[in-house]
Amino acid sequence: MTYEPVIGMETHAELKTNSKMFCGCSAEFGGAPNTKVCPVCMGAPGSLPVPNERAIAFVVRTAMALNCQINTPTIFHRKNYFYPDLPKAYQISQYGDEPIGTNGYLDINVGGETKRIRIRRVHLEEDTGKLFHNPGDTSSLVDYNRSGVPLMEIVSEPDVHSAEEAREYARTLRNILVYLGVSDGKMEEGSFRCEPNISIRPAGTETLGTRTEIKNLNSFRVLFLGTEAEIKRQEGLLNKGEEVRQSTLRWDEANGVTIPMRFKESEAEYRYFPDPDLVPLEFSDEYLAEQRAALPELPAAKAARFQERYGLSEYDAGVLTAERAMADYYEAAAEAAGEPKAAANWVTVELTRLLNAENTPIAETKVTPEQLGAMIRLIQDGTISGKIAKTVFEEMFRTGKPAKQIVEEKGLTQVSDAGAIDGIVDEVLAAHPGEVERYRGGEAKLLGFFVGQVMKASKGKANPGLANAALKKKLG
Repeated sequence: MTYEPVIGMETHAELKTNSKMFCGCSAEFGGAPNTKVCPVCMGAPGSLPVPNERAIAFVVRTAMALNCQINTPTIFHRKNYFYPDLPKAYQISQYGDEPIGTNGYLDINVGGETKRIRIRRVHLEEDTGKLFHNPGDTSSLVDYNRSGVPLMEIVSEPDVHSAEEAREYARTLRNILVYLGVSDGKMEEGSFRCEPNISIRPAGTETLGTRTEIKNLNSFRVLFLGTEAEIKRQEGLLNKGEEVRQSTLRWDEANGVTIPMRFKESEAEYRYFPDPDLVPLEFSDEYLAEQRAALPELPAAKAARFQERYGLSEYDAGVLTAERAMADYYEAAAEAAGEPKAAANWVTVELTRLLNAENTPIAETKVTPEQLGAMIRLIQDGTISGKIAKTVFEEMFRTGKPAKQIVEEKGLTQVSDAGAIDGIVDEVLAAHPGEVERYRGGEAKLLGFFVGQVMKASKGKANPGLANAALKKKLG
């Protein structure tokens, strides 16, 4: 039987605040275990939570960016369950009625087509602690530094229908959060975590199957592999006449399979009720207007502007706006160079190649956008050739020196003297009489060979245009 996957996405993003959600403890990642804690985030009796205003603003802006309705008033609930990483034995959340944002949508591009994924809710909660299971025995340790860190949850409707769509949804969403500045999106640090809720049904039917949830997938690769593996696992069960049990799963990277952790609880088991220590939040029209005014240009809008203003292709604009840091770098380089398309080529090809080779984020490159722009101008005015520019750029990347200094130090100025080039051409033709005879006999493709020999003899300094012209003239 042919099955159709039906996937709803739950995504958690730790918010980029200095302090935790309901206390003044540091929300910074890392540190010695249990050193960033206080009576509030440890759930000491009598301690009272105070909401983090910056975190609330971040969630409001995210909900706006995702085209959501903003609810006012909105309230906090207690989600009750007992687990060692939850010191209060409840988590403050908005998963009950009236979260901050509802009924939004996010457009993604898959296979060249735009697909709309509806957003059910955007809400605020606090993170839990982190458990460390000791290998070889049954004991565990817990670090509460993360307990109480502001956490935003974004829940989609079950509009995703493949592992590829799940991966693209997560990529697009993370990009928006980083553009907004509300999260650093560092998946390796757990700042952005994906939890697909997966079920399958016979193709062409509407009834939803039993769903499972894979917890805390922290890379796009693992999200894709885990989702694909779980779809295949469920298909295998149904084809054998077995049932899919509602459960919470984890991804086993070593074996490439999903493994049940526990059978899924129902929402009723969490006994949600309004937190009596926190008053409802009400947003005035003025406050909402301020938050909307604080929204930056988002990736889709920026890509469209890059195409219109700089004449870029849809593909190049998409690549350059995939990360805010790269988009900002490119735009500054394009302005400095005065040649937007040339700047796009250097950023997407040479700079990206070197960054990937060194595993360096673009924000940490030694080559400033202004330096790249200056190097492109040296190509445009004929000071250096495109070939020499690659050598210059690699030196810029390694040392941080400006292009002009490198060119002067290494004597890399392009040879544009017609007499000097004629001399090099004469030497090349004299050294290859057989190829000259073949060219004159009709093998026109040998022109490229001669150009290569001229560039080799000049150590890449000869002006390619002048070399071409001199060769054609002398070869007849």
